[in-house]
Amino acid sequence: MPLVAHSNLPAFERLREDGQEVLNADRAKQQDIRELHIGLLNMMPDAALQATERQFLRLIGSCNHIAQFYVHLFTIGEIERQGEAKTHVERYYEDFCQLQQDGLDALIITGANPAHDDITQEPYWDPMADVLAWGREHVCSIVCSCLATHADLKLYHNIERVRLPRKRWGVYSHRLLEHKHPLVSNINTRFDAPHSHFNEVTREQVEAAGLTVLAYSEQADVHLVVSPDQFRLIYFQGHPEYDINSLLKEYKRELDRFINDERPDYPPYPENYFAPKAIAILEEHKRQVESAKSAGKTIPRLPEKRLHEYVDNTWTDTGKAMFNNWLGLIYQLTNRDRKQPFMAGVDPHNPLGLRNRRRLAGSG
Repeated sequence: MPLVAHSNLPAFERLREDGQEVLNADRAKQQDIRELHIGLLNMMPDAALQATERQFLRLIGSCNHIAQFYVHLFTIGEIERQGEAKTHVERYYEDFCQLQQDGLDALIITGANPAHDDITQEPYWDPMADVLAWGREHVCSIVCSCLATHADLKLYHNIERVRLPRKRWGVYSHRLLEHKHPLVSNINTRFDAPHSHFNEVTREQVEAAGLTVLAYSEQADVHLVVSPDQFRLIYFQGHPEYDINSLLKEYKRELDRFINDERPDYPPYPENYFAPKAIAILEEHKRQVESAKSAGKTIPRLPEKRLHEYVDNTWTDTGKAMFNNWLGLIYQLTNRDRKQPFMAGVDPHNPLGLRNRRRLAGSG
């Protein structure tokens, strides 16, 4: 059911324009429907800050369970913001200390730009660890995305991420390893999902630590993993939230870095993302860019509108289904009091009540 526009965050109006159902706060108060309060820690850089808001809000708002979703955005002060992004955060984001006092039913933690090989040296490491520690005690379930996944696995399972020879970047085919798990109920056993990361954890690492891999790719390794209790921590190494043009935007940023001499090599294309006709357009553009750059002439702009015609979204339906299952389970398990993670009688060590939990933890 719908998102509630409980603030003037521009993303709400943008989603309305895209056809998403978004209730205003007054109308929401008139409905006798249960509320779910979800924290969204947005650690993405300035260029992707608002797009990331919309992506996760869209996933949440597409769920069909009978609840009103209040999404509370917050960030970390150690991530420096500039210009419009700084103003946006100051105006629309909430204070984590206040959210701790009010309570949350669930928590989503986005990825972030890595600057160090050692993740513990990132400026946001300590405050991110504090959020994870608080969430583990006080919310029903946490979704970690990309770098947040690597951070929690390092903190609580001593799993070191592996530096890849080159960026894992593109859209990859995945297979469910445990199709009976409630988080992936009624999802296709094979599906696509985007990845975009320089570091990764492997299936062997997470299974050795007692975690369960739910979705795996022979090309891109693990996509979806759950903690040993099967629900409290949900780990995505891929990006089910990505828009159809997210990888195109990333490619454009990398191309701009090459043009501005911030990277030495011409960026490769995201794998399995562009159709052959798009590759032909990109190859011609590459020749024009390299020729203009060597001659000191004006660099031609990337023909984004032409490329859009040859990009397909093959992952969003699956991402929506996974989030739908996740929020539906939270609806069944979490206490109506936002300060209490579970209803009475729910075992926090096995909240889904899975009798075959041991089999699940070692399956695949």
